[in-house]
Amino acid sequence: MFVCAVCGCKESRSEVVDEVFKIDEEYVLVERIPAEVCSRCGEQSFTLETAETVRKMVNKEATPTRSIEMRVFQFASMEISNQVT
Repeated sequence: MFVCAVCGCKESRSEVVDEVFKIDEEYVLVERIPAEVCSRCGEQSFTLETAETVRKMVNKEATPTRSIEMRVFQFASMEISNQVT
């Protein structure tokens, strides 16, 4: 039975999600991960088998299907520049 680890809600829906992971100093995108998503807060939960498969993938035990360029923003730098104006 599903119980959300964040808000305690007992309702979820099965979805396929994308997730970005930071491994050492490299960001890795894993697409189409099966997940249970909390109906109240949106927290994503993965089965142990799914989590283990993702762990192997991001630790270079699988070949990426493609590479993408990603824009990177630093929230802290935006926060400081807004305080100055």
